[in-house]
Amino acid sequence: MSKACDSVVVLLVLLCAHIATLFASLTYSVDSFPNVVNYELSGTIATTVAMSFFALVSVVFAVANFSLGYLLGFYFFTMILGYLWFERFSILSYDHRLAVVSILLSGMAFLLPALFVRSPIRQIMQWRVPHLDMLIYGVLLLAVALLAAGATYHFRLVGLSEMYRFREQIQLPLVIRYGVGIAAYALLPFAFALCTMSKRYLRAAAALLLIALFYPVTLTRLTLLGPFWLVFIAALSMIVASRAAVILSLLLPMSAGIASLVLVRSGMIPASAGLMYFGAINSRMIAMPSIALEVYNNYFATHPLTHFCQINLLKIVISCPYNEQLSVLMKVYDLGAFNASLFATEGIASVGPWLAPLSALGCGFIIALANRLSAGLPARFILVSGGMLPLVLLNVPLSTNLLTNGVAVLFLLWYLTPRSIFEKDNHSERQLLQGSDAPS
Repeated sequence: MSKACDSVVVLLVLLCAHIATLFASLTYSVDSFPNVVNYELSGTIATTVAMSFFALVSVVFAVANFSLGYLLGFYFFTMILGYLWFERFSILSYDHRLAVVSILLSGMAFLLPALFVRSPIRQIMQWRVPHLDMLIYGVLLLAVALLAAGATYHFRLVGLSEMYRFREQIQLPLVIRYGVGIAAYALLPFAFALCTMSKRYLRAAAALLLIALFYPVTLTRLTLLGPFWLVFIAALSMIVASRAAVILSLLLPMSAGIASLVLVRSGMIPASAGLMYFGAINSRMIAMPSIALEVYNNYFATHPLTHFCQINLLKIVISCPYNEQLSVLMKVYDLGAFNASLFATEGIASVGPWLAPLSALGCGFIIALANRLSAGLPARFILVSGGMLPLVLLNVPLSTNLLTNGVAVLFLLWYLTPRSIFEKDNHSERQLLQGSDAPS
């Protein structure tokens, strides 16, 4: 079944289904952003025709091989397609024609290196296979230590509706804040993937539990939903090939959100449950990154560019026109405080729409480097261990993710991972990866 789902024809069918479902999802999501877009049914056909030209880019995902760039590229492709849909109904004032051309060029500039640069870098260092067990225990113990340290500063169980109000009160030391991000989004997913592939399910469950336990400390949605997401990605990777799993990882949750609205309107499920799911997945996870492009285009059309001064290290050597974080500045749109992807932050905010494609190209080469560092690892392992990356990169700039959320650490772990442990004919090394909690 895995090979059958990886054929070009099947992938093209999945891509067409994904695009059609995205259009439907965005139509239902539009009411969540009344200060940004004003949907009119009469413009839907023209919008769909205009978007179809960029939708043709999706063909590349039917022919390109799997890599981290494939995973991230597909999510960014979806985000850009969503922006093109919202832009047609925008009520914000800025140079829309320039913005559309800029994001189209930025998307292609990112995809070219991210999808097609995959040549391996020779491993001059790697973990010794007997030490991998120590690495997993070290990751779990480090996460426990960070959890304990963070809980001394803040530990509060609140619902998702109250999360943002209490999050503003959190004051974690820099070391703990960075450590929690690295552990939750890089180290623990890496440990989970390694344990899952070696069938050490108890330790895999421990990694997921620790991610969830960071929620009362950080009050971030991803720490609460992350374990469920990683299980979902791992399950998909066991059923279908990795490229199909990437497409389905968005298509299935998005379809479920639309179905939940239909069930709510038919009275088959409570409105609170259906609307909460649709709001979290279809509106916040899928539509919001596209809306961020709309908002950033409007804001920085009349405000000074950052020239990358939002990066804390650069603030030491260059002046910055903003004292507050960009997420706080975006509160003027009544959407709350929110960050945005590399296309909005490293692109629109930092260098403007004219130079944004060059910024995207540079980011694409960073992902291409990650492709090279992870070359030789099983696609399933990259997919699961990097399962949190699309979610954080859709909403947080790449420069921030590399350090604060441990993306660079994950790239290094991929490079150091011995490829031999995944070889089917290497029984002795595979046995070293088998823990006592593996089923007999």
